[in-house]
Amino acid sequence: MRNRLNYFLLLLSFAILPTIFAQHSNTNAPIEGRWDLSFERDGKTFPSWLEVQHSGIKTWVGHYVAEGGSARPISQIFVEGNSFNFAIPPQWEQENKNLVVEGTVTGETMSGTLTQPNGKICQFTGRKAPDLKRIKAPIWGSPVKLFNGKDLTGWTSLGDKKQWVVVDGILKSPESGDNIRTDKTFTDFKLHVEFRYPKGSNSGVYLRGRYEVQIEDSKGQEPWLGGLGAVYGFLKPSDMAAKSAGEWQSYDITLIGRRVWVTVNGKLVIQNQEIPGITGGALDSKEGEPGPIFFQGDHGPIEYRNIVITPAK
Repeated sequence: MRNRLNYFLLLLSFAILPTIFAQHSNTNAPIEGRWDLSFERDGKTFPSWLEVQHSGIKTWVGHYVAEGGSARPISQIFVEGNSFNFAIPPQWEQENKNLVVEGTVTGETMSGTLTQPNGKICQFTGRKAPDLKRIKAPIWGSPVKLFNGKDLTGWTSLGDKKQWVVVDGILKSPESGDNIRTDKTFTDFKLHVEFRYPKGSNSGVYLRGRYEVQIEDSKGQEPWLGGLGAVYGFLKPSDMAAKSAGEWQSYDITLIGRRVWVTVNGKLVIQNQEIPGITGGALDSKEGEPGPIFFQGDHGPIEYRNIVITPAK
């Protein structure tokens, strides 16, 4: 009797296994991976980013970055063939409705519509994000001063307010206004920059114009994804190395492909971590291209000095 039972269970397992393998094979869908997106609104192009992963055998989850804010978790992405849709609650938007994305994947590209919480519908397109892996260590060139301490030569203000000024060798944004970027663009580099903010202020250093290393009055806080030393919304610093507001502080940042090292005031707080994608406020979503250094000036007063970059050859 026992032999017959074992034989029956063996036959049953052979019958079930193909179904299990088929279920697991459903996790291979064209949408899986990271996507660099751009959407059109009022005649302008705005960057965004999407990551899709499978959870178990039939559920899709992910993260989405809009034109502003941090990476938002997506609890479920509904996938049928090459089509998909998901909805996420508002973050910094004032409205109460969800942000809704619907699209179709065609090979390495996708397209669709984005319905914002205010009801406005935008068209978007996207491409698979590059992995940016490097096969060998960089050879560093000579250090280059990005700020001459005299005027705004080499820098462009990104807006109409143009509040940035140079006073006593310091690049200053005395009040909220335009962001500012370097005219030159870079790929892999080591960056040194010193900064000072008044109590409660906020800024950010964008690497290649796409990845924000946060500047915020954070002394006494626990490390978090929006505090000083964080890659905003993605990478939390291991320690909070912030000084008091009103003191000069420093960043030493190395970016190689997607790998980043962040040292705050001489303390290494992010070591060889991968930046998954663009952060909110990025200039564009063209991750495979060189980009500038740019500073946030629209979140409060901020000062910078001793801005030196060492690019890879």
